[in-house]
Amino acid sequence: MSVRETFQSLYDVVVRLRGPGGCPWDREQNPSTLRGDLIEETYECVEAIDEKDPAHIAEELGDIFLLATMLSYMYEETGLFSVADVLTGIVEKLIRRHPHVFGGTKSKDSPEGLTSAQVLHNWAKIKVEQEGRRPKNSILDGVSSGLPPLDRAWKLQKKAAKAGFDWPDIEGLSAKIREELDEAREAAGEAVHNDGTSNERVEEELGDLLFSAVNLCRYLKVEPSLALRRANSKFAGRFKYVEQQMKAGGQEMKKENLAAMDRYWNEAKSMGKK
Repeated sequence: MSVRETFQSLYDVVVRLRGPGGCPWDREQNPSTLRGDLIEETYECVEAIDEKDPAHIAEELGDIFLLATMLSYMYEETGLFSVADVLTGIVEKLIRRHPHVFGGTKSKDSPEGLTSAQVLHNWAKIKVEQEGRRPKNSILDGVSSGLPPLDRAWKLQKKAAKAGFDWPDIEGLSAKIREELDEAREAAGEAVHNDGTSNERVEEELGDLLFSAVNLCRYLKVEPSLALRRANSKFAGRFKYVEQQMKAGGQEMKKENLAAMDRYWNEAKSMGKK
């Protein structure tokens, strides 16, 4: 089937699932109940891309297509807008925001066409001049508060750095991280001394430490969520090796056997490096 026929089939399936005699679960859902699924499927798709598994990527993209279609159709059922409206809107926006592709706009400084920086600058102008979007009171207002905290910190810092608010060198940023670590240690010590009554300050200082670590990622052009995802995967792999070795040796996973677990952890670490 063609792309058009395939999407029509997906739409027809969604209509059937939501209609009389359809699936009870699908009919009970609404946009609010599917918010978590949308986020989960997006992350699963990112994981598949990291794994470089084409079949898995195709499957996860299919799940995202399904959710996007299902959510759009839910609003179509209410009469607020249709699936066609959603698709028409994105097509028109893409054409409107890419005059250098569809309208023949070129840059005098670049005979081959616009640079990426020039494209982003034009997008901002188009949003205001053609789409009627009001300029933000702050450049940070363009960063969604709905993003996961790690990703939002990264984007906030990128916006600020683009405006010139950035560390002049990595030494200053590294010193800032050491400063935040010392303050977090001090807060943790107070919390232990006061039986945990200073947890609010501990949370604040650890937040500052995490924010500084994200800033270092941004400075070194490393996406923090991807770096953390890699660290999570590495930790899980090593911990599973520890579990396997402890089980093979008839030892329980408990604090009293920490020395043995630490030994197997170092083995896993050495194997990973090799």
